[in-house]
Amino acid sequence: MKTVNCLIVDDEPIAREIIQTYCNHLPILNVVASCDNAIAAKAELQKQPVDILFLDINMPILNGIAFLKTLKNQPQVIFTTAYKEYALDAFDLAACDYLLKPFSLERFIVAVDKALDRLQASSPPSPATISEKSEAYTFIKTDGKIYKLVHEDLLFAEANGNYTKISTTQTTFMPSMTFSSFVNLLPSSLFLRVHRSFIVNKSKITHIEGNRIFIDKTEIPIGSNYREEFLKELGL
Repeated sequence: MKTVNCLIVDDEPIAREIIQTYCNHLPILNVVASCDNAIAAKAELQKQPVDILFLDINMPILNGIAFLKTLKNQPQVIFTTAYKEYALDAFDLAACDYLLKPFSLERFIVAVDKALDRLQASSPPSPATISEKSEAYTFIKTDGKIYKLVHEDLLFAEANGNYTKISTTQTTFMPSMTFSSFVNLLPSSLFLRVHRSFIVNKSKITHIEGNRIFIDKTEIPIGSNYREEFLKELGL
């Protein structure tokens, strides 16, 4: 991957310096500017392409959440803040990661790797990599027929004895296959196990409240044994 342009936005000079120092440890990152408010950051975004935005939340004039809502073409956003209560708002805005100050270089690198993965996924694949890309669908057999299940259409799946209940945007399937067998067919980058009996498409999550995930109006429980890993996968 070519050099990645980064923009740092934080009203605290020390915080900006720390992020700049962390970026200097990663040769792939090119910090194009470092701003102390969202208005200055918006001007920078209009001047040059930015791939990753390191964004504070509590800032004068315009906070980070409000600023992000004003952007039509969002870079990969990594929030850097001392306030964990904004995490769900950040997730709703499709933030790449959410770093709680003070954060270590190790945690910073994990966040950057997530952003780089997303950038790689969004760039046009070369002919050499097309064949290596995982398929975007799975075939399942039920009611004597074989159906093509497009991953993007899958909302969640639920264990149901020796069957698996699969809910999609259009319909529901109940193939005669165990839940674990079905889970093994799905790419772990798109689907998250949140309970011993549930797996969800993380791109379809509407919001999270307590120990419940909402996909539209459907409530799905988060198992206590899965909660920590689930939130970690979301960058929370």
